[in-house]
Amino acid sequence: MKFSIQINEGPYQHQASDTAYQFTKAALAAGHEIFRVFFYHDGVNNATKLAVPPQDDRNVAAQWSELSKENDLDMVVCIAAAQRRGIMDVDEAKRQGLDADNLAEGFRISGLGQLIEAGIESDRLVVFGA
Repeated sequence: MKFSIQINEGPYQHQASDTAYQFTKAALAAGHEIFRVFFYHDGVNNATKLAVPPQDDRNVAAQWSELSKENDLDMVVCIAAAQRRGIMDVDEAKRQGLDADNLAEGFRISGLGQLIEAGIESDRLVVFGA
């Protein structure tokens, strides 16, 4: 089965991101395809490379980055939600006149069209978080 995943909650405020991560790992391990992981609303906060959790806590952005690298995942961050929350890739930071970027490795910024495409191309779009 071909899944797409939508994550609407940040990494440390709600269980949604952890559950989405575990679901994605389990789906891949079971031989399913992940067409796309789309981070929306506060879910874009999963994509910052500047979060520094305590040493005994999980680093959610690093977990997603590693999973993406191991499985060639397409991880898309909604541009409008990202801009509202200060998440920028190099190109967007330049375009906005900012001197820094903070998008973690493995993530890319794009628009809602990527979410629509994910829904069309996948057998199931699974949403985590409100």
